[in-house]
Amino acid sequence: MKFSKIYIGILFGVTLVSCSDDDTTPSIQTPDTYTFTRDGASTVSFSGQTTRIAMTHELGTAIKDETKSKAELLAMFDHAEGDADFSDADLNASDKNIRSKTAASSDYFSDNATDAAEIKAQIDTWIGNQHDEVFPQWEASASAGMAGQMADGTSTRYVSAEGIEYNQVIAKSLIGALFADQILNNYLSNSVLDESTNVEDNDAEVLAEGKTYTTMEHKWDEAYGYVYGGTDDDPSYLLNYIGSVDGNENYTGIAKTIEDAFILGRAAIVAKNYTVRDTQVEIIRENVSKVIAVRAVHYLQGGKDLLETQEFGGAFHDLSEGLGFVYSLQFTRKPNTNSPYFSKEDVEEFVDDILANENGLWNASSTTLDEVSQEIVDAFGLVMAEAAQ
Repeated sequence: MKFSKIYIGILFGVTLVSCSDDDTTPSIQTPDTYTFTRDGASTVSFSGQTTRIAMTHELGTAIKDETKSKAELLAMFDHAEGDADFSDADLNASDKNIRSKTAASSDYFSDNATDAAEIKAQIDTWIGNQHDEVFPQWEASASAGMAGQMADGTSTRYVSAEGIEYNQVIAKSLIGALFADQILNNYLSNSVLDESTNVEDNDAEVLAEGKTYTTMEHKWDEAYGYVYGGTDDDPSYLLNYIGSVDGNENYTGIAKTIEDAFILGRAAIVAKNYTVRDTQVEIIRENVSKVIAVRAVHYLQGGKDLLETQEFGGAFHDLSEGLGFVYSLQFTRKPNTNSPYFSKEDVEEFVDDILANENGLWNASSTTLDEVSQEIVDAFGLVMAEAAQ
């Protein structure tokens, strides 16, 4: 056991006991890893998240295959059970898909169907643009106003007439629209964790029908699964970038902070200590949101520097990733609020500003890239030079 986790549990326990002599607060037994059992059987389950992570990887690969039809690509995003959309038969047999969980959180979209539909449609459009604009020019050399391929060191990038690498924009936008939104604004929300009789059932250890876990335990696991539910070959996109930010010396430890909060929060559910649980939710929201912000600034600033030396292949790659992370900012969550750091309208304005000049990224303004980066830095309390590393 880790002293810090036990200490937090004791601290909250003392606080709660002081409210009433009759109250008792169960101690929190916090494991070193995300391992929880009941009567010798694991109570952890996030198979649906593993499935969707695998689907995002297959879609990401297919978007770079110029032989794919638009219908095939869109079907991978909006898979129907039994359709042969993937190379993996288990994915084809699944009743799950990416689109249904994109911009679909309880807190942000349960009463905002208009924005949810527009966000899904935006992903559809980017997928369609890759097919319609980039695939026909696959063997051509890209130039300002002309889609095609361009060198980036030993890699080849395929960009639109505006220099947009759609596969990067799509992947990074899904980090927010799918992964972060489902974690921060759905499965870790009180509207989902405490829905209906979930609290009473968890208190009484009433298990979901035919399962080893309570419904509240499972909802928490599903949030965890969107980060850690991938495989070695197909890790979560979000986990990759948590690692990237953790590798920046200015944010070392953020990966452990997020993982520890997931473990302690789950242990708190087992101990029926919802105050500690909710504290971990806010830690996760703050730090996952910070990961998205740091990478947005990192890529915008990296792309700006490469533009200045006319290394266009690398610049467009970085800026396309940056556009995706900027788009993902609308799915972040300010701790102890029901609001993102930036609204849908904010991020759409950022994207429009970056692409405003003739031929888009070919003539992106360094001033604009700095201004957008600074707005992100200010909102999150970051330091520009640190986030840009």
